[in-house]
Amino acid sequence: MMSLPPPVFPAPVSEDIWRRKYRFGNEAGIDETWRRVARAVASVEAKDQPFWAEKFLGLLADFRFLPGGRILANAGTERSATLLNCFVMGALDDSIDGLFTALRESAITLQAGGGIGLDFSPVRPAGAAAVRTGNIASGPVSFMRLWDAMCETMTADRARRGAMMAVLRCDHPDIEAFIDSKTAAGVLSHFNLSVLVTDEFIRAVDADDAWPLVFGEQVIRTLKARDLWDRMLRAAYGSGEPGVLFIDRINRESNLGYIETIHACNPCGEVPLPPYGACDLGSINLARFISHPFSDKAGFDFESVASTVHLAVRFLDNVLDLSHFPLMAQAEQARSARRIGLGITGLADALIMLGLDYDSNAGREFTARVLGTMRNAAYQSSVELAEEKGSFPLFEVDAFLDRPFTHRLPEGIRALIRRKGIRNSHLLAIAPTGSISLLAGNVSAGIEPVYAASVNRRVKRLDGGDDIMELEDFSVQAWRKGARGSVPPAFVTASQLSAEAHLAMQATAQGFVDNAISKTINVDASLPYDDFRQVYRRACDLGLKGCTVYRQGSRGEDVLTPVAAGSICNSDTC
Repeated sequence: MMSLPPPVFPAPVSEDIWRRKYRFGNEAGIDETWRRVARAVASVEAKDQPFWAEKFLGLLADFRFLPGGRILANAGTERSATLLNCFVMGALDDSIDGLFTALRESAITLQAGGGIGLDFSPVRPAGAAAVRTGNIASGPVSFMRLWDAMCETMTADRARRGAMMAVLRCDHPDIEAFIDSKTAAGVLSHFNLSVLVTDEFIRAVDADDAWPLVFGEQVIRTLKARDLWDRMLRAAYGSGEPGVLFIDRINRESNLGYIETIHACNPCGEVPLPPYGACDLGSINLARFISHPFSDKAGFDFESVASTVHLAVRFLDNVLDLSHFPLMAQAEQARSARRIGLGITGLADALIMLGLDYDSNAGREFTARVLGTMRNAAYQSSVELAEEKGSFPLFEVDAFLDRPFTHRLPEGIRALIRRKGIRNSHLLAIAPTGSISLLAGNVSAGIEPVYAASVNRRVKRLDGGDDIMELEDFSVQAWRKGARGSVPPAFVTASQLSAEAHLAMQATAQGFVDNAISKTINVDASLPYDDFRQVYRRACDLGLKGCTVYRQGSRGEDVLTPVAAGSICNSDTC
């Protein structure tokens, strides 16, 4: 393979994270990690494997493209570990055999390194009689506790916490217990929670109608829709959970809505998935495409981003063929749809380096141009891959081109899909990029604003304890190297932005993303409840697929705490 100059870690935290999470064996530097990964991902090519290994090595160099952490950690190691970050488990069967089979499958998946999402809606409510035994059911929340204990057991000796997402339909009879299940500190600590909110429920809230809670064909009881909505909002105000998933919109917008129904998503929400679906993730580091930062000559290399995307799509498509899957059903689903999720990280830092405010039309227009460039390049690359390797097995050209997202593609790309097919059903997702953003020098994560100029971050050790690391934001580091003062002119932290500013950026991005976006609306601790309660409804109006709001400090000790004024992260899975 080609000779690269030894890479320089962009910050001390980069080398630390590499040693903790991604170094394999006696690798001397991250260049050896990149070579291992590049060779492995190229190994599934039918021909010219050395050529593609060189190409993939160049893609990884200089932290321009950041594959998902499982890819960096496991590709080329011959471990029986998955390269895919997360999965949605199979539909739960409301029986002891079915539930404990699902628990076993979840344990196998967590053991292999994947986070999981589960829809507990099929589980009968507490107090209902079991048909065959006459026993009284304990309800979904009791089974969530079982999963939580299993996750703690399976992942207790790892630096990476086991991550799970539990969802429940807004019309399930136990929805109130679900909403309240994490209001006490330390309960269900391995779960994120989201309510599956339907269009019908939103209409009932707006009309102040009664709302039936049902199981199967039976209405168990009714309550006021607005009372249930308010209960959700008050729980989120107090503890940061639950979030909401606008499930009808998710299915309506899915490129595979003609053949599958989605009931859940991965733990951070960026990939809604059918039963046994998987996340195959990677991110373009936008901070690496800036020229002449902090100056009147500052520019962004859109052409290089497009060429990087073109190669990254092939890389992530190869991962689907290379990866070990904990369950055969996961392999079958992943390879029949060939979903990938290419996203971005470092957006806020890129904006700061270009002198653009996060909450400005210019900032949102730049974001739209970047993501539009990526969308077009990704779809064109997938068409070319289909011409070479074949379309994904579930592809039906007329049905695929009749989906809302594909209707919005440029006509030239639609014509190419009609003529040549397409390799991947979905191509874009914006993940939270917690650890890989640290690897790249503590660039701002995903599309989030910067948390603070400097933060203390809790990092989990293999022995279960925590280390505290003081970190400086990537753009602030670059600014201070020029001896130019404390922070750049366009610098702003998450808590200094209004909730509307967060939502507006997420809405801008969602128009170009066929999966979804992991985004936390961080708001100040002092925000009044009457202001907070508008955020989820506004998210619905803006066409988002989901929303999570975190009020600073509402969950006790946080993963990130600002050294200077700023915001904080909301989750142990950041």
